Amino acid sequence: MIYTNLLFFLTAIFLFSMDRVPETPLLSGWVSFSLFLLIVIIYERIAHVLYGKRTALHSAGYFSIEKKLSFLAVACFAALLFLCDAKYYLSWLSFNGKAPAFVSIAGLGLFLLFFMVMWRAARKSYQKVFGREYSPGGFLLANIRANLPIVLPWIVLSLLSDLVAFLPWPALKDVIRSEWGDLVFFGMFLFFVLLFFPPLVRLLWGCKTLPDGELRRRLVAFCEQQHFSAEIYLWPLFEGRVLTAGVMGIVPGLRYILITPALIESMSVEELEAVMAHEIGHVKKMHLLLYFLLIGGFSMLAGYFVEPIISFLLSRNFFYTIISSGDISPETLLTVFGGGPVLLLMLLYFRYLFGYFLRNFERQADLQVFPILGNSRALISAFEKIATISGDIRDQPSWHHFGIGERVDFLQKCEKDPSWIGRHNRKVRLSLICYVVACILGIVFVRQLPVDQFSQKYQEMYAEAMILQKVKKEPNKALWFRLVGDMMAKKKMEMQALDAYGRALVLEPANPEIMNNLAWLYLTCEDHGLRDPMRALTLARSAAIIQPRGFVLDTLATAYWANGFVEEAVTTEKQAAFADPGDQSYYLGQIDRFTNQTYKQAMQQKPETGNTDQVREEKIQPERNGG
Repeated sequence: MIYTNLLFFLTAIFLFSMDRVPETPLLSGWVSFSLFLLIVIIYERIAHVLYGKRTALHSAGYFSIEKKLSFLAVACFAALLFLCDAKYYLSWLSFNGKAPAFVSIAGLGLFLLFFMVMWRAARKSYQKVFGREYSPGGFLLANIRANLPIVLPWIVLSLLSDLVAFLPWPALKDVIRSEWGDLVFFGMFLFFVLLFFPPLVRLLWGCKTLPDGELRRRLVAFCEQQHFSAEIYLWPLFEGRVLTAGVMGIVPGLRYILITPALIESMSVEELEAVMAHEIGHVKKMHLLLYFLLIGGFSMLAGYFVEPIISFLLSRNFFYTIISSGDISPETLLTVFGGGPVLLLMLLYFRYLFGYFLRNFERQADLQVFPILGNSRALISAFEKIATISGDIRDQPSWHHFGIGERVDFLQKCEKDPSWIGRHNRKVRLSLICYVVACILGIVFVRQLPVDQFSQKYQEMYAEAMILQKVKKEPNKALWFRLVGDMMAKKKMEMQALDAYGRALVLEPANPEIMNNLAWLYLTCEDHGLRDPMRALTLARSAAIIQPRGFVLDTLATAYWANGFVEEAVTTEKQAAFADPGDQSYYLGQIDRFTNQTYKQAMQQKPETGNTDQVREEKIQPERNGG
């Protein structure tokens, strides 16, 4: 349950972090709130229907329904984000961006709301399956306390990140914001989690010390024989009726072995010692530390891989083909195409890579019975009892454990041929080495990618898609046609640029920037058949009267020169230099050009003639004169 819920909460956290806060929400506040209520009500009705079935009255059916409703909760949460713009309406909690952690925690609370609705519907079935009465509020609180350890480290880390921004020590901020700052910060956080998290979890889960008696003395003596120190606690997981055990904590004194009462009641002392040997194996093989490192490894890899992956995908043409072919907002597609692949990688990482290590760590812990007990008979007996009492789950698969039948078969194989013990230990060791090497090679590879080029290309293409969408939605706004003209001019699509500028000018006939850009294009088109110096002069004069800025006067001077009025061109260019003293060298170069070359001579020159200054000026000038 814990590992499965970890995936659900990680998915919710990721979805919320990847969602973008739009400038304006898709739906009005009241409509969004009404849709939110409708989604919650529908989810609540589905939960009541499922938990009202007979299958919910036994443990396997109960857990199966819980898993289905958890998947549905993720889908409903995604709907709230992308249809109701939940992040937009929660963004006020950030205090103008100073405390984004509050927004993220509120988003997590919104996801938790669906789980609370599920637990409310599940209460009566739970009471019949596990035999304990709860008030509605008490049942919700018990489930929150059980699941809080899953997300508590993330909540604390988020709050600490915000706290750093308020610290009055710039040097510390610079260190944390450096390339390795995140790793240092995460390492410090991990250190405190390893120390203080186990006792906190023990309190949240309501664990009680195993009472004094013969069993406690036997188990404590067993641990001492293995030079192992840990406090032994009763674990009331699902009212203690689940047959399981676990170990928490790396540091002696803050290390606990948790055993459910049902496991104690069902096992002999020898079988409990075999279970203890398994838990000791986790500590001896450093699995607890490796769990944290594997989780932290994903955070590190995500930091290196997310931006290159997103930039690469968003720089591909198919993304913009979808935008142009339908009425889908670029913001929505950006979230889907940017977040979707990363979400998929996260799920694959935890479901398969993390799951692979979890399964093999469990098997490695099973094998600890051989050096401790000499054989695996007691552990096999314990496994067979667990499988039978839990509802004949011997062959039931699990993504984070091998099935009980598989574990028993492997233990029996090792009994017959002990070399399999060493083989499995080497397999785990080699897998960890391959993982580390793959991470290092992946980081080195990503650092060689032209991420800046991908990013620049995608930003340009995204801006173009946004503008084209605006043209469709607001066809009476000149700004969007002017920006389309700028884009087309830059891409040397001159006919389309002239058309876009012309449509913009119809909508705003007195706009000096539109007149200036259109005039410049009439003067500098690479397709000489599209040039119109007379039309350019008329437009440039009008633009200069309204807005006599340096770049506008430069366009007017060029228009005078193109029409043979050299003296007026020089005079106007001097006025441009006076209006824009920061770019004197450019204007002086223009004056020299006007006095030493005619416009027709410039038109006859080709790029390959070697007059690169002339060619370069004409190519960058639409950007320079873009206003």
